Amino acid sequence: MLTVAILLPTMAVLGLLAWGFTREAKFIPTPLLAKPAPAFSLTLFDGTVLRLEELRGKVVFLNFWASWCPPCRAEARMLEAAWRGHKDRGVVFLGINIQDKEDAARKFLEEFGVTYPNGMDPGSKIAIDYGVWGLPETFIIDREGRITYKHVGALGVDTVIAKLDEALQGIVSTSEGQGEYQSVQR
Repeated sequence: MLTVAILLPTMAVLGLLAWGFTREAKFIPTPLLAKPAPAFSLTLFDGTVLRLEELRGKVVFLNFWASWCPPCRAEARMLEAAWRGHKDRGVVFLGINIQDKEDAARKFLEEFGVTYPNGMDPGSKIAIDYGVWGLPETFIIDREGRITYKHVGALGVDTVIAKLDEALQGIVSTSEGQGEYQSVQR
């Protein structure tokens, strides 16, 4: 009887450890999927203030980034191209810069020719409300204002197109995405 009392908790702990080793240690699932996107206002680099609620009726591609982030740099040109290809379809791309200096952020936007609206999140309040823990991190918000997709890490063009198309149809993804960033030597 004493053996069972010792063996059972030991097996339970070992089982939990084994399960834990199969999980991505850095991945934190969002409780926001299929829920209303947290409201915010953002001062854009051009000085105007944008409130998320003003974008209701459009699909919003919300990307958190920083100039010093290698995966952010890797996806920057592709995101600009995707923006240009989707802006006439009722989609708005919006970049939120966090943990950065304003002049570095502005240089990043200029370097990559980014034309979609971007602003800084001083103190990372918006990022905290969205549960951002890594960069880049992207949320797609449908026309009704609910989050339909979250992606941690650099995005590929196929994922961007597929998830925007789903959001335009009001489809909420059943899972979140993770990037497989690989450094490219120049």
